[in-house]
Parts: sequence; structure tokens; C-alpha cells
Amino acid sequence: MTNRRALSDQHPDRSAHSPEPATATVSPEGVVTGWSEGARRLLGYHASDVVGRTAADLLATVELSDAIGYTLTGSREWSGTAALRHQDGHRLDLTLHCYPSLDRNDAVQEFLVTAAMDAPEAEHDQRMLEWAFTQSSVAMSTFSKGSRGWRLNPIASEKAATGEQRADEGFLRHIDRVAQHAMPLRYERRIPVPSTGPGTGPVASAESGPGTGPREAGSEARPRARSSPQRAWITEMWPVRDPVTGEVRGVATATFDSSEEHWARQRLALLNEAGARIGTTLSVTRTAQELADLAVPRLADFVSVDLLDSVLRGEEPVPGPVDAAVVLRRVAHQSGAEGVPEASVDLGEADTYPSFSPPARCLATGRPLLSGTDDPDFVRWIEQDEARSASVRGYGFHSIMAVPLRARGITLGVAVFVRNRSSAPFERDDLILAEELAGRAAVGVDNARRYTLERGNALTLQRSLLPRELPKQAAVEVAYRYLPAGSSAGVGGDWFDVVPLSGTRVALVVGDVVGHGIHASATMGRLRTAVRTLADVDLPPDELLTHLDDLVTHLTSDDNSQAQEELYTGEVGATCLYAVYDPVSRMCTLASAGHPPPAVLLPDGRVTVIGLSPGPLLGVGGLPFEATEIELPEGSLLAFYTDGLLEARDHDLGVGLDRLCEALASPVPSLDVTCDAMLKALLPETPDDDVALLLARTRALHADQVAAWALPADPAIVADARAQASRQLTAWGLEEIAFVTELVVSELVTNAIRYGDVPIGLRLIRDRSLICEVSDASNTAPHLRRARTYDEGGRGLHMVAQLTQGWGTRQTSRGKTIWAEQPLPGN
Repeated sequence: MTNRRALSDQHPDRSAHSPEPATATVSPEGVVTGWSEGARRLLGYHASDVVGRTAADLLATVELSDAIGYTLTGSREWSGTAALRHQDGHRLDLTLHCYPSLDRNDAVQEFLVTAAMDAPEAEHDQRMLEWAFTQSSVAMSTFSKGSRGWRLNPIASEKAATGEQRADEGFLRHIDRVAQHAMPLRYERRIPVPSTGPGTGPVASAESGPGTGPREAGSEARPRARSSPQRAWITEMWPVRDPVTGEVRGVATATFDSSEEHWARQRLALLNEAGARIGTTLSVTRTAQELADLAVPRLADFVSVDLLDSVLRGEEPVPGPVDAAVVLRRVAHQSGAEGVPEASVDLGEADTYPSFSPPARCLATGRPLLSGTDDPDFVRWIEQDEARSASVRGYGFHSIMAVPLRARGITLGVAVFVRNRSSAPFERDDLILAEELAGRAAVGVDNARRYTLERGNALTLQRSLLPRELPKQAAVEVAYRYLPAGSSAGVGGDWFDVVPLSGTRVALVVGDVVGHGIHASATMGRLRTAVRTLADVDLPPDELLTHLDDLVTHLTSDDNSQAQEELYTGEVGATCLYAVYDPVSRMCTLASAGHPPPAVLLPDGRVTVIGLSPGPLLGVGGLPFEATEIELPEGSLLAFYTDGLLEARDHDLGVGLDRLCEALASPVPSLDVTCDAMLKALLPETPDDDVALLLARTRALHADQVAAWALPADPAIVADARAQASRQLTAWGLEEIAFVTELVVSELVTNAIRYGDVPIGLRLIRDRSLICEVSDASNTAPHLRRARTYDEGGRGLHMVAQLTQGWGTRQTSRGKTIWAEQPLPGN
């Protein structure tokens, strides 16, 4: 039971309930030994005033002193009514309960005395509880377990009558749970408030589960924009017990309007979700679409995002607000209807917003704007465009928010949030939420814009370092593809090249620089230039890779701390595959510096992987490179690639190589179609690494295009060599260039006889040009020099250089070959 204390000495009859029980302990001799705070509040005495005194001193009358003394002497429990004297002198009629406390020998140690108000006081408190129930501003109700009847206070009856709070099956089911299991429940529910119509029962809401923490249950994961009117209610349920027996006699409820708290939680949840769902990629359009997808239908019924064209190009927009009329391009929109039928501007199209329109006004001020059909400028803007006007009328758009997309002081565009007839107008809180969402999206859009700009610059650099057009040559038919990485890793160092060589031969090159970014692209450009320079020297593949390895070693040993740090962390290095194909002999010589081997599709349909002896990565140094030589039938298809093609799906070179062979074996009409088919079969939509693919179908020069003679080391044979060359040119119909050819043959054969060694050979090759080659067994290479006036020699090579379009020398395994090339008549 509860106690009460006097509110003032002047009005002792006005009392308040004391939350603490009034208790005291009394010794068997009747002396007070303990005094509680509740007793102090009830009688006004402090413990220091009472402890040590006899209990009889507190009585206002002496009628009960004998009874109390008998109780203390007899060690018996006792209850009765007594009049006690308050400290200020007024009388309090209380019900006393006396309980003996026994020791282990059943002897009384002390007595516990509790005080309770008498019957009139209890009746007064009962009336106070009744008044509090009926006069409460909180909707309260009680349910009797025995009669299954309800009692509602006036505010609960009013809300039930208006339908703001309704009882439903879930409400009644949980009333039974509370009554049966004697456990409290707290739950929340959003209830549309009907304009008319009576309620269907007492206070109602939706389950939130047991315990004291709210939990929204049964609500949609993506609720629509707030409809009007609608409120959220929290209902507390607790069992009501009999104070004597402890039996649950019923259930009491109290319902509170938590609409503001509910919508505040919804806004906070939307902001938290925005952090995870907006800006997940470095794509401008994707980031804008993520904003629209998040806001519909939770904040708006339709959302559009328009950006400046400069943002889409990755350029830096002008800082500050955008003045006057502005042209924007639609990059994203979303609505609750499939296909976004409300949109009056298609994705990718540009639209001009007049200066008085809400989007233009918010761009000019740099602040969000709340507008609607009650805004004359809004009506004027809508009426100017027939498609927009029809959309507004057809879907009942009545409230919009125009929010600028600004990041780092730069205006990027505008997001427009719209509600139709099924939702309530926007409020100021909605405008604050939209501004926060747009701010987060603007940062993501700006990050994507800056990435687009930097990536575009890097791709421009990389493509400028790759061949724009492959040179014309007769040895192979080629097709190629280069795909930059689709992820945020940046551009890489994959590269390829086709280099025409002397004797109608061709060099096929593919390589991969470790890492990504500008540094990898720059390294790739240096390596490609170096390969072309070494290829012009006509070095064999293994020797060329040795020189290239030395170059990479020198690059990484420069006094550059960044380069050295990247070297030690494995960020500097490269692979390269260099192959030389000779259409005359149909021999292909290859050497690899840590690069995957090429695959070849033979004319009979078999696909094999060329077995190479791969050397170390470029830059390791100290280890040799080995060349592999194979003969290829005419029409063989070679596939050169970088590892990004094999690892894109399987992350395993072995499995990827098998898939490559399967794709290469599929019959296709052309090399370009083959390239596309292989990329489609082996790559995902956005590969994580750069990919270079080079396909080369071999050709062969037949016997009627090549003439060769073995010559003795006799100066007299020079005239015979000239005559044989002249007859061959006549047979080919090239009499117009016979004179120059005879001079070239005479000079080159003479030099071979004079400075070279046997065997000596002469070969003429007719292709896109006429090539004259003289080979011998000496490794000594001739040098072009200008002869002095009285020199007897030194003019032959100078004459050859003047009469032909190119000449050179190349080392072979059996000596050297000197060649000169002439254009054919009419070329």
C-alpha cells in the first residue's frame, strides 16, 4: 500500500502519496530501533528524533498501549488501527501491522511495524485514481479478464470514435497474450486518420513485441511517401494484478502519439541507408540514379536528376550558383509506376529551365526550394511546356522540392522531388531531408566527375602510346582489340604492336606492365618505343628481350625514390612476348619474358598452345631468354593476349587458357568478328584488368615470288649475278627497275665477295616492293660513310642508299644479310 504526507503544516488534510513504505523496527522492550524514510514522510519525525524512544510515545491515545505491550511480550503477529501523532501535532489514523522477527532459537529479536492509511484515506486515494484516469490527456483503457469488458477514459473513447485509434485482431490478440503470460508489451503502428466515420473499438496500434524497446512490425520495408493524414501511435500494455493474491485480473493500456518521433526515425533511417546506397560506383549517371531510386517511394512519388553538360564531360563547372536560364541534361529519374510514365524529358535529353522555374531559382540561389500549385511561378513554368503540363494534370502533381546538387563549392545540377495526389504536400522537414540526400549524392557525383576526368586523361595518354593504325605488310593479316579496365583500378600498361621487318618479315609484340595508373602507362610507352628501336636493328627475339631487360633494369635503378620503392614492393616490372614471322620460310621465332604463350589455330581446325621456354619478367636481370622456332602452315591463326583476358572470369591461367582455345576454335567469318567473339566469351561486362588481344593469320610467299641463287666467292661472278637478276625481273614484268636493281646487286655481291665469307647467296623477293638480299657467313656489318675525293672505295653503299627507299643489315645464325628495298613501278 502507499502512504502520503502532509503538503504543509497549515493544511494537514492535504496530503501527497509517498512512494516509500512507512516501516519501523521495535525491540521486545518497546524501544524504536529503526526508522524508514517512508515513516519520516508519513509522521514528520527524523530517525534521530525517534530511535531510542519508546513506541508508545508516538501514539495520540493510550488505548492501544496495553495491546501493543501484550503483543511485544507474547511474540505474536498483530494488526489493528491506531491513532498516531504527527510531528506538527495533528492526528493520523493508520492501520498498523506488527511482525515478530525470530532468531535460530525462536526467540524474538525485534518487531517490524508497518503503517497504512485507514479506510477513509484509502477511499480518498481510490477517488484520486479514478479522477486521474478520467481526466488524463493520454488515451487509457482497461480490460477485465473476467467479464471480457472494456473501460475507456474519455480521450480514448474520443479517438476510438474518430477512428484515430482502432482495435484490430492484432490488438486483441496481444491483449490476450498480456493477460495470459503476464508480460508487458510495447508496439507501434501508423494509422491513417479517416475524415469521417466512427471507430471500431478501443485504443489500437501494431505489434512491436515484448519488452520496452519499440520495434516497427508489419510495416513495409519501403513505405510510400507520407500520406495525409497519418499518425504513429505507441501503446504500452501491462498486466493488472490483484495486490493480495497476485492473480492477473486484467490488462491496462496507455497510448501516446509518436508521429513526430516516428517520422524522425524514418528520416534518420533514410539518411543512414543513403550512406550505403548512394555513391557505390564512380559513375556520374549511376550515382544520380541511386539518389532517385532511394527517394522513391520513401520520400517522393517522382524524382528527376538533371546535370550540367560539363559535369558529364568531366570538366570543372564554374564555381558558385548558376544564374538565369540554364540548360540541363536528364541523367536519372524514377517513379512508383513502371517505366516512369510521368517523365516529360527522356534520359539523355537536354531541357532549358526558364529563370523563374523552381529548378532554375534554386540553382541561382544555391538553396533548396519548396514549391507547388499555389506558387504562380510554378504554374507559369508548367503551362509553358505541353508535355510537362499534361503530366502534372494527369498524375496530380501538387508539391515539389527543387534541391541544388552542390559539392566543394561547385554547382553540378538539380534534383527535383515531386508528390502526387496520393501523398501529402511536402513539409519543411522533408526539404531538410532532401537537401541532406542531395548533398550526399552531389559528393558522389563530383567524385565520379573527377574520376571521369582523370581516367579520360589517362586513357588519352595510354591510347596515344598504342598504335592508332597498324602498318601495311604482307606477312600476316591482323586484327586487335584493347579494352581498359572497367573498375576503379585505373588504366594499365597492356600494349601490343606490329612491326614490319626486312625481307617481308613481321614482328608481333604484346606486353603488360605491372600495376595501373599513369606510371604504368608511361612505362608501357617507353617499352614500346624501345622495342620498335631494337626491332629496327633486326635483332633476334631472344637478343631483343635481353636488351629490353637491361633497359627496364636501368629504369628501375635511376635515382628516383618512388621508382625504387615500387620496385621493391613489386610494382615495377613487365612481361613481353616477341615473335618474328617470315612468310618466305613460314617460320615463326618466339621468345617470352614471363608472358603467357600464344595459341594457334591451324588450318585443319586444331588449336594448340605454343610451348615456349619463358624467361623471367623484364627488370629481373641476370637470366637468359630462349627462342623457340616453329613452322606454321599458311592460314594459321595466332592469338597473342595479356593475362587480363584469361583471369577475368576464372582467376586461373590454366582454366582461362582452355577457354581461350575453345573460343579460338569457333568458326567465324573474319578476324574482327573473331576478336569480338573471343572477348564476349572470355570477359565479363566490366573487366577488372586491362585486356589486349592481337590476332594474326599467316600468309606465305610462293615460289613465283622468290628467286634465290648461291654464288661462289669469285669476283667474276658479279656480272653473272647481274644477268640472272635482270632475267628474273623480266619474267616478273619489272623491266623498268632492272637498271637500278643491277647496280644494287653488283654492289652488294661485290662487298660480300670482298669482305664476307662463303657461302654467299643472292635472293630477290617480289611483294609490295622489290627486295634484294645478299647474305654471307661473316658477322662483320658494313657501315655507310661519305668517301673523300681521292678514296678508291666507300661509295657503293652510299649509292645504294641513294637509289633505294631503304637498306639495312641483319645478323643471322649463319652470318649476316644485307638488304635493299625498291618500290615497284606504279607505287
